[in-house]
Amino acid sequence: MTALQERTELYQRQASPVPALEATDVTMRFKVNGVLKTVLDRISFATFRNEFTCIVGQSGCGKTTLLNILAGFLPPSEGKVTVMGKAICRPGPDRCVVFQEDTLFPWLTVRENIAFGLKGKERGSTDHLKEEVNRFLDLVGLTDYQNYLPREISSGMKQRVELARVLILRPHIILMDEPFASLDYRTRREMQNLLVSLWQELPQTILFVTHDVDEAIVLGDKIEIMDINPGRVHEELHIPLERPRHINQSGFSSYRDKLHRFLCD
Repeated sequence: MTALQERTELYQRQASPVPALEATDVTMRFKVNGVLKTVLDRISFATFRNEFTCIVGQSGCGKTTLLNILAGFLPPSEGKVTVMGKAICRPGPDRCVVFQEDTLFPWLTVRENIAFGLKGKERGSTDHLKEEVNRFLDLVGLTDYQNYLPREISSGMKQRVELARVLILRPHIILMDEPFASLDYRTRREMQNLLVSLWQELPQTILFVTHDVDEAIVLGDKIEIMDINPGRVHEELHIPLERPRHINQSGFSSYRDKLHRFLCD
């Protein structure tokens, strides 16, 4: 049995019949120069427990607006979003967001940034909390940098801190808005590999927004492809390639070509 088949069976055993996150006819309108403009038009899709879903589309198709609605930062003009079957209308601890921009507290060390979200939560003894932080420092490879301030580490390291800070909270869903877009090619590939390894070790439901076709194929179990003007889900594309994935892998180019044809037409 291949690793992909094993993971598919794991989904089938663990997945609830209720989607982890579901958007139903989500529509968003804004006033632009006094004219009501439809940015998102009847977006509908679902992602299930432990699934990795990517959203791709041209700039301006509303990917970030959609993510903000899923996070509860914006209420949709029409439609609804549910998490485990319950409608949401505001941010909550069941969803955590990783942004492209650096959101670390500059006055806190790497260790303190990772531990920050645990403050006020009933997570056990002080020793247990210390062990938790130690574990996540090790998972993202930053044990040797735990006492550094954000200004003293690289952009890639900052994103590792962002990942650890979210993962340690164990939310039901992680929403990621092009978190690696500003990184150089090599660091970006390293972060993609790290994210997949963390997702496999600490199963999470992840929704990842990107405009990078290769990134979506490397990461996603499935890809929601968005139209533009207004933003709509054009197609849902499942990616049954073996992991770990790379651009020279058999079958990779066929998915790339399909996505490029749609995005470039």
